Formats: sequence, C-alpha cells, structure tokens
Amino acid sequence: MSEESKFNFSDEETNQDKAVEQSKEAVKKDAKGLFKSIKIFFSELLDFREDTDRDATIEAIKGDIPFKGATAWILICSIFVASVGLNANSTAVVIGAMLISPLMGPILGVGLSIAINDIDTLRKSLINLATMIVLSLLTAYLFFKFFPTADLVTNELFGRTKPDVRDVLIAFFGGAALIIARTKKGTIASVIFGVAIATALMPPLCTAGYGLAHNWDYFVGAMYLFTINTMFIALATFIVLKVLRFPMLKYANSKKRKRIAQLASILAILVMAPAIWTFVEFIKQSGFENDYNNFIKDEITSNPQLWYQNGTLNTDEKKITLYFNGEIAEVTEADLRNELKHYEKIEAFDLEINGNKNRSIDKISDAYDRAIKELDQKDHVISGLQKQIADLQIEIVDLNKQIESNDSQKNSVSFTNLSRDAKVRFSDLQYFSYAKMLESKDFIKIDTIAVTHIKWRKSMKDSLVSVKEKELSKWLKQKLNLDTLVLKRVN
Repeated sequence: MSEESKFNFSDEETNQDKAVEQSKEAVKKDAKGLFKSIKIFFSELLDFREDTDRDATIEAIKGDIPFKGATAWILICSIFVASVGLNANSTAVVIGAMLISPLMGPILGVGLSIAINDIDTLRKSLINLATMIVLSLLTAYLFFKFFPTADLVTNELFGRTKPDVRDVLIAFFGGAALIIARTKKGTIASVIFGVAIATALMPPLCTAGYGLAHNWDYFVGAMYLFTINTMFIALATFIVLKVLRFPMLKYANSKKRKRIAQLASILAILVMAPAIWTFVEFIKQSGFENDYNNFIKDEITSNPQLWYQNGTLNTDEKKITLYFNGEIAEVTEADLRNELKHYEKIEAFDLEINGNKNRSIDKISDAYDRAIKELDQKDHVISGLQKQIADLQIEIVDLNKQIESNDSQKNSVSFTNLSRDAKVRFSDLQYFSYAKMLESKDFIKIDTIAVTHIKWRKSMKDSLVSVKEKELSKWLKQKLNLDTLVLKRVN
C-alpha cells in the first residue's frame, strides 16, 4: 500500500487543539464575567457613600453638641436611673438609662471636628464633654454617698471596673455603626439606640461616681473604661468621615490641625495598649484554667482509685496543689506528673500532691463498718426507749383514771361528769373549774373550802349572769353535798 493511502490524523489533532483553546477562552470569559458580577454585587452591597448626606450630617452632629438646659436635666435624670439600676443590680433599668442619656453628641463632635479640620467645633465639643463628665460624676457621687444601700458592690457595678481589649472593639465598631447611621439619608434610629446600649457610656460614669464615694480603685477602672469608649467612638467617627471624604474646612494654619489629629492618634494608642495587655493576660489565664480543668477531669476524677478532695491553681507561682483522701503511692504521683506534661499551658507548673496517710482505703472501710454497727446499736437503744415511753404513757393514763376514781369516791361525782353536767345545764358557760382550797382567817384554825371559777359568754347581760350564778351555786352545793361554795367569775 502506498504512503498516500495511509490515514493522516494531523488535521484532526489540529482541530481538536483549536477546540480546546476556544473552550478555555470561553471559560476565561465566563470567569471574568462572574468575577465582575460578584465585584459589582459586593460593591453595591457594601458601598454606603451613595446614601451619604454630608451637609445634614454635619448640621445634625453640631446641633447635638451643646449641653445645657433640657439636655442637662435629661442627663441628670438618666444618671439617677442608671445609679439605681447599678445599685439594684438590674440590667433592664441600666439599659433604660442608656437609652435616655444624651452622651453621644459631644463625642461625635470631637471625631467630626478632627475629620473636617473644624477647630472651633473641637473646642466646643471638648468643653461640653468635660461639662457632661463633671455633672455626671457629681450626680452619681451624691446618689451613692447619701442613698442608703445594703450591698453596693453588685455585678453591674463590678463589671464596669475591669476593661480589656473587647471593650475597645465594642467602642470602635459601635461608634462606626453610629456614625454610618448618622450619615445615611434618613437616620436609622434603632441603630443609634443599639449603639447607646452596646457602648454603655452611662454605667462607667455612674460606677466612677460610686468610686469617688466609696472606692478609689473603682473610680480609676470605671473612668478608664469610659475613656476607652469615648476615644474609640471618636476615632471611629474620624475614620468613617475620612472614608466618606467629608470636605475639610480650610485654615491658614494647617499645621495646627495636623498636630491635633496626631495627638488624638497618640492618645488612642496609649488607651488601647493597657487594654490589649489586660486582654492578653485574660487569654493566658483562661488557657491555664482550661488545661487545669481538663487535667483534673481526664486524669483524676475519672480514676476510680483516687479519692480526690479538691485542688488549687496558682498562676502567679505556677503551682498546682491537689488534696486526696487516703495515701497516694509514689507510682501514682509519678504518673500524674508525667500526664501533666501533656497539657501545654500548665506543663511547666509544679505539682504538689497531698494525701492523708492516716486514712487509707482499708482504714476508711473499717471505720465505715464500725459506724454502721454503732448505728445499729443506737437503733436498738432507740427502739427500747420508744417502748418504755409507750409503757409510761399507758401507766399515766391508768394513774389518771385511778385519781379520778378516788375523787369520785370522795366527792361522789367525778370532775369530768360534773363539768359535763354543768355545761348541759348552763349552756352559756365558757370556762369551768373546781378545786378544794385551804384557808385560815386567824392563822390558827384551818378550814377547807370549795372554790369554783367560771366564765360566761360575753354577750350575756349582767342581770342574767347574776341569776345564772345563783342557780349554778345552788346546783353545785346539792350535787357536791356542800354547805359552803365560793363562786368566782374570771375574765
């Protein structure tokens, strides 16, 4: 067969390569279109510059800066409400105070003035902010100083004295949400209220007032938290307004504006640094406690051969102390020390194990058996005493019957029958007693007289009582065969 008659696949391979290239190009175009669509979607989703009303925002923020008249009285009332809520440990009351407090105006004014280079507004905002702080502290101080309280150190109070980096994040993002809501056309009121609750400017001021009245450490911690909230709300306002490109006012001395902006940034860093350190320490402490709890759970309480009592974790000295009932063998101690090395956060801690060598398992079992025997013996003794008590009760009943029988023989009538007959004959009787009494008029001769005490129904008239008493006295003399009977009325 000649060379020309053979199959030639070169053209088909070329066509296939072209088709593959065309498919790749189509995929690339589709991918570019998809990415472009996604980019447009997220741009429309996250872009908030189109809804910004710059002039109205600046005017509204400047209008909230002045702090006098009704605004001052609203602040005083909200401080009192928040102080009562903190003292009563009522979260709902504290939230209500946050909603009515007019604290955000001067703080937003600080951020706005730095962002647009408005020195006059900055001065006005700082003056009003200082006035607001002094008035709030004075009001809270007077409340906690003179209001009678039982337990001032509530959770609501204590929670405002230990700020960390989480408070920084809350203040920053809360302030960002607030200024974004204020710049939008048609301000979202719910956002403003929510930020007022989340950033919680009011409770730290009230807690600082309590600190002035009772505890200086609380004052320092609460004012630090308030400073964090204030600085980072203002910082968030500054950044958002810069992103939105609010127009800056022009001044001849532009260096002054730059110095103010730099000073604000430095203050924000100084405030944030201790908070970050506190948060790092909090994370470290949480890691220590988590590993310690896991060690106790996995290596000790799950071991039925160990009688674990309690333990302590000392992170300052890096020491763990465990207490057990019963003697702990050296092999067990070595095993626990080896297992401790598997817990990263506490592997370098010293482990101190305290066992009670005088109370081994066998001795405790013996003591338990002896205690059971003693309880059985006590049960037998108690049963015997109960039987004796029952017998004595029967004897007492018999003696009472004998006494009453003897009295019946002497007086020919028992007191039980006498009192019953008296009540039947004189239904208005409320009380009846009968006894024989010795008396002496010349302190030589002694006589025996019968005495009866009675009480009539209160609604009876005196005239009827006299008649009834005469009839009762006559009846008793006949019944008891007496010549003399003393009848006395009791109240």
